[in-house]
Amino acid sequence: MTIIDLFSGVGGFSLGATRAGFSLLGAVDNDTRALESHRINFPNSLHWQTDLSLVRGDHLAEHFGFKETGVCGIIGGPPCQGFSAIGRNDSDDPRNRLFVHFFRIVAECLPDFFLAENVPGILTEKGAGIRGEALSHVENDYVVLPHMKLSANDFGAPTTRTRVFFFGYRRGKLSDLTKSDFSPPSDAAKISVRDALKGLPKKIDPHWQEEAAGWRRVGKICNGDFGYRLHGHIPEGVGDPEAVKRLAGERRVSGCLGTVHSAALSDRYSEIAPGKSDPISKSRRLVAAGFCPTLRAGTGSDRGSYQAVRPLHPTENRVITPREAARLQGFPDWFRFHPTKWHSFRQIGNSVSPILAEYILRAIRTALIERSAND
Repeated sequence: MTIIDLFSGVGGFSLGATRAGFSLLGAVDNDTRALESHRINFPNSLHWQTDLSLVRGDHLAEHFGFKETGVCGIIGGPPCQGFSAIGRNDSDDPRNRLFVHFFRIVAECLPDFFLAENVPGILTEKGAGIRGEALSHVENDYVVLPHMKLSANDFGAPTTRTRVFFFGYRRGKLSDLTKSDFSPPSDAAKISVRDALKGLPKKIDPHWQEEAAGWRRVGKICNGDFGYRLHGHIPEGVGDPEAVKRLAGERRVSGCLGTVHSAALSDRYSEIAPGKSDPISKSRRLVAAGFCPTLRAGTGSDRGSYQAVRPLHPTENRVITPREAARLQGFPDWFRFHPTKWHSFRQIGNSVSPILAEYILRAIRTALIERSAND
């Protein structure tokens, strides 16, 4: 059950897939730093840095070696900034075309299934043309389910991050699936910001700026499924050996990096109530008993190196650390990100929650197994 992750970023989708039981054959992205971090977390997978708009299906098959065997699934989250309601929402953004290229590549490779993720903005009238063109590539060869709009907090993640998923499968390869098979589980725990951040250091020295200083001890984490996913559930061949070893042996995690705030800014932050925003920086204080809103990614150096607004810690007068952001997105403590705050926040903000991804892909894998058992 091999899969390829297109537009992989740091690997939120990849992690969900491997935790669901799939084998990650390879990942493709054109972002050097994202792919470097992906390689650290998925050392047994192949990686290809390239522009997917220039890649044909046979190129992909040759590069990853599935020309003869085929590949079970292709997953991916094409860049969504052109459809984002909190971005420029530019229907002419050239990155919008990458959504079409994802489906073109699927049609050329003919995997057993595909799963694409994007922002809700793609469902607007402005996105209708792109959606129609993209899906036209697969409508003849696949059973394409109606799009699914899912919120990560309904599946046991501590964020309200809502994304749209497009799923299709070839007849005879999976047992029949409907949208109801991807409905939120009735027994999914509701994980709050307080639950997610439990055990992480609250007092962060603003001068912890280098990667080495960001490795800090964690205390007791929350119980249950979310806690298990924070420190366990490590698929074979996944995870940076150093991070896994330090977490198990020293209870240390990376990414507890500080941010220097001026005295005036700290004073202003001290006046911000939970759920309210600073009038100047626009940083919003997280509500300890609530969910984290969608974390923004900011932009790369090709688009101004804009650092996204980060939320405020629920009780401390500072913005959150990369490790806190990772927890809120549903990443485990052994997962590594870029050593700088800018790139780590970009990687986290651009990722699908691995908790949500795992649930969806587990349902798909079950359908694959059921079909195989009946053949």
